[in-house]
Amino acid sequence: MKRQPISDYTVVSALGHGREATLAALREGRSGLRRCDFETATLGAWLGVVDGIDELAWPEALAAFDCRNNRLAELGLRADGFAASVQRARERFGAGRIGVFLGTSTSGILNTELAYRRRDPVTGALPADLHYAETHNTYSVARYVRQRLALQGPAAVVSTACSSSAKVFGQAARLIELGLIDAAVVGGVDSLCLTTLYGFSALELVSSDICRPWDADRKGLSIGEAAAFALLERDADAPQAWLLGCGESSDGHHMSSPHPEGAGAAMAMRQALAQAGCDAAAVGYVNLHGTGTPGNDAAEDQGVRAVFGTATPCSSTKGHTGHTLGAAGGVEAAIAMLALQHGLAPSGLNVEHLDPALQVNYLLQPLHAPLEVVASNSFGFGGSNCCLVFGAAR
Repeated sequence: MKRQPISDYTVVSALGHGREATLAALREGRSGLRRCDFETATLGAWLGVVDGIDELAWPEALAAFDCRNNRLAELGLRADGFAASVQRARERFGAGRIGVFLGTSTSGILNTELAYRRRDPVTGALPADLHYAETHNTYSVARYVRQRLALQGPAAVVSTACSSSAKVFGQAARLIELGLIDAAVVGGVDSLCLTTLYGFSALELVSSDICRPWDADRKGLSIGEAAAFALLERDADAPQAWLLGCGESSDGHHMSSPHPEGAGAAMAMRQALAQAGCDAAAVGYVNLHGTGTPGNDAAEDQGVRAVFGTATPCSSTKGHTGHTLGAAGGVEAAIAMLALQHGLAPSGLNVEHLDPALQVNYLLQPLHAPLEVVASNSFGFGGSNCCLVFGAAR
């Protein structure tokens, strides 16, 4: 794959709105997770909730799109002047030459969950103000972003669980390399909803304790929500970073459990390195998928060791943001680019006792050092694996 310049990026999560707030939390080793309930879900869990969603003034012209997921997307478009960067690219290339490729897992399903409470007591009909295509439908977030940014190029949503918003980087890069588009808005948006909270709880994957990736006593994940966007732009004058490689695999080991030896994960990492044209020794930091579930961390540890050995600094940042599911790949891509720009490999949070069975070089303190190449792992249900490799813009 030809390396692609990333001209701008942004992220909104429980850590705050934009790159500066995110970087400050990473430097301070501060988590955005807090113990709270959401709607009628009283799970006693720790959640990564984004502030400011409900207070956002929503334009009447886009009323049909109003839902928590699209509101979260709007916060992302406003952060770091990202929408203005897309406008400049539109003026440069034309609206029809810019694509939109986003990842999500449940999109705006919360709107439908709430609508079911207001069904007609006689007929059971859903309320007329439920706009399924603009909110609940998986494609709705790309449709909203495309309309909001006045773009006319190809658009698609990837929904492969937790690898979704990592895979879109590869999708966009391939279309740019083929000459079908000149730029692309990529990333992911996933918001809290009852289906997610009760679903993961039913799978016994949600911890009542704050998530502790790589800890010997880790019990599960903490769910979060987030929006993250990046702008891939052909021949960008001053890129923020470079997308060097995107490795993807699908091992299909189990519907909800990873391959115990991390075989598919290792395959994706090797493919990403091959596309990037670099060997494992060139990577200065790996942002792990690291959900804090016993099986996931153990499998990823084996996969990472098979590719990178035990010397490369690694950490999971889900102790900061929570597991943002379909947005996780985009969030952690943004963190990877922050790491490159600021020479900061963030530490994993909440570890009380490192699991002695896990052997990667897991960071318990932030590592301050120049970084030239970083990798970011994202693995989803069904064995959908993706690894992104980014390079510094120097």
